[in-house]
Amino acid sequence: MKVHVINTGYFKLDGGAMFGVVPKSIWKKTNPPDENNMCSWAMRCLLIEMKDQLILIDTGIGNKQSEKFFSYFHLHGNDNLKKSITNAGFLCEKITDVIFTHLHFDHCGGAVTKENNNYKLLFPNAKHWTNVKHWDAAINPNQREKASFLKENFIPISESGKLNFIENDNFNSNIKLRLFNGHTKSQMIPFIKYKNKTIVFCADLLPSTGHIPLPYVMGYDVNPLITLKEKELFLEDSINYNYILFLEHDYYNECCTIKKEAGKFKLNEAGRLADFIH
Repeated sequence: MKVHVINTGYFKLDGGAMFGVVPKSIWKKTNPPDENNMCSWAMRCLLIEMKDQLILIDTGIGNKQSEKFFSYFHLHGNDNLKKSITNAGFLCEKITDVIFTHLHFDHCGGAVTKENNNYKLLFPNAKHWTNVKHWDAAINPNQREKASFLKENFIPISESGKLNFIENDNFNSNIKLRLFNGHTKSQMIPFIKYKNKTIVFCADLLPSTGHIPLPYVMGYDVNPLITLKEKELFLEDSINYNYILFLEHDYYNECCTIKKEAGKFKLNEAGRLADFIH
């Protein structure tokens, strides 16, 4: 088993939205904003190479939306999904499974491309995985999340017959999926056994090292008080079980570990995934 970091590029989001009730004077210390209050964030995915499976977790934002849409998010950097997979030594046609942590556009948009006004799957031979409760939330979105659930990102997958629903926690012998409900309904967080370690793909449960303190909850979360409780229990487990936390959105760090001092959760170590699993 091998794991490969797949960088799909960077985008910008409003710092206040990313940190909720936390004042700018505090969050800007870890995530300096530009003149428009926007901070840069990664869209970092993970490719898991196993004997009989090639599993991709999340797919970034993609490139099929309108120029107006992308003007809101200021995409930058030289990486994209297909390029990074190719650079890792793989073909998109060889991907066997795509796990979506959730169906917000910055996590699933890359799975569907657009050519001559027709939608095509970037991974035509892969099974694409979500869960029934989250699928229902995506196709019948509430007003708060409607702008994040873009149906062109996932309806073509369903129409192709490549959409699958997770039926239990164990995706396979090395990957377990746990559901969290604070950020969005039934967000799937993969826990990956790698040798004698556990890598947790944190998605929007913990977007960055800047979100480690408990009150630092995104304004995007549909149930922030649920996030608060889920996050507290998760961070306790992260310490107790020595989890390596893979950070999808952290601009600076691929991974981190957590410690607790004087009753507060704090960053322990941060850096590249390779530094934690060598």
